[in-house]
Amino acid sequence: MGRGVERPPLPSLPAGFDVRPAPPCGTCTIRLVDLAYQRAPWFRLVREPFRVGMLALSRLHGIDPTTYAVRTEACRGCLRFTKAVLKDRSALFRLLNRVVNPFFDAILERIVGAQAVADAKEHARRATAGEPSGSQ
Repeated sequence: MGRGVERPPLPSLPAGFDVRPAPPCGTCTIRLVDLAYQRAPWFRLVREPFRVGMLALSRLHGIDPTTYAVRTEACRGCLRFTKAVLKDRSALFRLLNRVVNPFFDAILERIVGAQAVADAKEHARRATAGEPSGSQ
């Protein structure tokens, strides 16, 4: 966003934040990961090293995910913001994501099932459109 453009701050963020638009979202990863942690506690051992690596790489690239608008309060803290910007800024991340993401998605879908993935996609679609999603 251009400098000098006055935008009112979002109520959930302190004044002075340069709020960026929320990145596109096709699947609510937060919902899927929460469900996976419930069904397979060992999944944390798979996911957390990747999550920590993404956060470290984002710091290296000066990415502050708190400056992105969220569609719903439940979206706050989602790695989607970090991942979307890393895809733009980091060739290393793009390479690692191409290798790791299919593996990660396959494990996640195997744990939560196809219906949960479909529900998470619908939830993301509704959140993107600003529609109520039923349950959070």
